[in-house]
Amino acid sequence: QVHLVESGGGLVQAGGSLRLSCVASGRTFSSGAMGWIRQAPGKEREFVAAVSSGGRTYYADSVKGRFTISRDNAKNTVYLQMNSLKPEDTAVYYCNAALTIATIQAFGGSWGQGTQVTVSS
Repeated sequence: QVHLVESGGGLVQAGGSLRLSCVASGRTFSSGAMGWIRQAPGKEREFVAAVSSGGRTYYADSVKGRFTISRDNAKNTVYLQMNSLKPEDTAVYYCNAALTIATIQAFGGSWGQGTQVTVSS
């Protein structure tokens, strides 16, 4: 099992930036993949980004070039740097952990509690 706690959400104007953080405990942080899933009101959940235990990254087309995922294994923390934010990025962002990136993409990992990101136009 892994316990995930997100932080860093908030309200930002379109074009602005936010940095989300997720601190993991329980399962060894470096042993698996970490990522982010988002869900907007009335919309289905959407894979955003993930990073493998070896540092390889994968992004949804909708955020590629704007978001950057990274991890600091010494701090048991994964980050999502979000730049050039758009109103359509508004959602609850959930940290996710699994053995592989593919499992995260399939929404099959362990979930955090979520943090709200709101982008105004």
